[in-house]
Amino acid sequence: MSMQRVNRASRTQCGFTFVWVLMTIFVLGIYLAQVGTLWRTEIARDNEEVLLHQGDEIRDAIRRYMEAGGPQGGFQYPRNLADLVKDPRVPFERRFLRKAYKDPMTGKDWSFIGAPGGGIMGVYSSASGTPFKTENFPKVYGSFTGQTSYEGWKFAHYPGNAGLRR
Repeated sequence: MSMQRVNRASRTQCGFTFVWVLMTIFVLGIYLAQVGTLWRTEIARDNEEVLLHQGDEIRDAIRRYMEAGGPQGGFQYPRNLADLVKDPRVPFERRFLRKAYKDPMTGKDWSFIGAPGGGIMGVYSSASGTPFKTENFPKVYGSFTGQTSYEGWKFAHYPGNAGLRR
């Protein structure tokens, strides 16, 4: 008889341990899901900062490319980002951009804003996500305020806005 009591107590103890392990796994799963969400948010915010920085560099490089002009003179927009990395208009090496960046939000090529007469006057991201930053932009990017998608952030040099540098 005493053997039956020991078996029953042992089975009760195993059941309690099993429930305890299940509860621990459940709580740990909830915690890891929260950590994953936090990491994803931090990565998106970092990519957004890179987007603002690189987009501004590209816009400024387009402005300087136009101001530098070619051997024939006159204003001319670059045909693509590679023209900003190595100016094809001159026989010597002239750079306006360190390298042709990829869109930090998608990892792919930027979408381009066409220029009158050909070439590109700016870039924008094809990412459709909602930006975290929605206000307090520099004056040149005042149109970014309240945008609901990264596609609304247009980094372009418009000839009439030469005074708006930052």
